[in-house]
Amino acid sequence: MWCIGTLTEEYRQRMCNLLDLYARPFQAEEPVVCLDEKSKQLLRDTRTPLALKPGVPAKHDYEYVRAGTCNLFVAVEPKRGTRTVIVTAQRAKTDFVSFVRHLLEQVHAKAHCVHLVMDNLNTHFRRCFEEVLGIEEAEVLLRRVVFHYTPKHASWLNMAEIEIDILDRQCLDRRWHDRDALTAEVDAWQQRRNAERRSIEWTFTRQDADRKMQQHYVS
Repeated sequence: MWCIGTLTEEYRQRMCNLLDLYARPFQAEEPVVCLDEKSKQLLRDTRTPLALKPGVPAKHDYEYVRAGTCNLFVAVEPKRGTRTVIVTAQRAKTDFVSFVRHLLEQVHAKAHCVHLVMDNLNTHFRRCFEEVLGIEEAEVLLRRVVFHYTPKHASWLNMAEIEIDILDRQCLDRRWHDRDALTAEVDAWQQRRNAERRSIEWTFTRQDADRKMQQHYVS
C-alpha cells in the first residue's frame, strides 16, 4: 500500500527545513530531538504456555484475550545516540505535555535550545500546552523550544520512526499481557542502547530530495 501525497510548496519547505536541521553538526547545547508515539495492544494467553527448553523455543497458543492498550512515547537524539521511552496508559494531550516537560526539565535541562521534530498530530502543537498548562506556564516551559513539523504524509522524515521500528523488532514483537511487564522490558532496552550510544546516521540530503523529487513538485 502506498501513501500518495502532493509535493506542494509547503511540503518542500518543511522537508528542506528538516533536512537542513539534520545536516547541522552536533551541538550539545542545541539538541535535535525527534519525537513520536506508538500504541501497543496488550494480549493475555488463554492457555498456559509451554516453557522454554534447551533447543526448544517456548510455545504460545494462537488464541488470546485482549487486555487493553498502552502507549509509548519515544524521543531520540540521533547524533548523540540517546533515547527516552516512557510507557503510558493512554495518549491524551496531558500525557504528551507531561512527556515533553520531562524531556525539557530532566533530560535536556542544560540545553539552550531544544529542536523538537514531530508530525502533525493534533496534540503536538503549542495550543495543546496552553490548554493543559495555561498560557503563562506554557510560555515558560516552551521558551527554549523550536518546533519542526514534518510535511503532511511524510512521517518518514521523522527519525523517531526509525527508532520505533527498531524498538518494535527488538523489544515489542511478542505478546505482552500487562503494562508493567512491558515497561520493565522497554526500560532495559533503552538503557542498553543508551549505554552503547546507538546513533542514527541520516544520509538523505536536501540535494538528494531535489534530484529525486523535483519533477513532482507542485507550484
